[in-house]
Amino acid sequence: MNKNQYVAFATGELLELSTVNDPVFSQKIMGDGFAIEVSNKTIVSPCDGEITMIFPTLHAYGITNKEGVEILLHLGIDTVELDGNGFISHVDVGQTVNAGDVLAEMDLELIQ
Repeated sequence: MNKNQYVAFATGELLELSTVNDPVFSQKIMGDGFAIEVSNKTIVSPCDGEITMIFPTLHAYGITNKEGVEILLHLGIDTVELDGNGFISHVDVGQTVNAGDVLAEMDLELIQ
């Protein structure tokens, strides 16, 4: 898998980033990307790489792939306010992951 190949990190509907109801993402302040309207609680790694960051509230993960590309997975909108409720992490910072490895689970009912 090269730096331009990824697997979907979740099951759901693919959305343009510009449609996300958060200006930090819709205006691409954090960089380019896409959104997924999640329909399954399981979040997986989109690529082979290393977990470089897990936000204390478990709603955001940083992954650096083998080519050095940094990827941010942000789970939900305004989810930092949940203070970790509704999220279960299955990885640790420094851990090597492969595309498709489970990173986290989300309580979709609580988060919505």
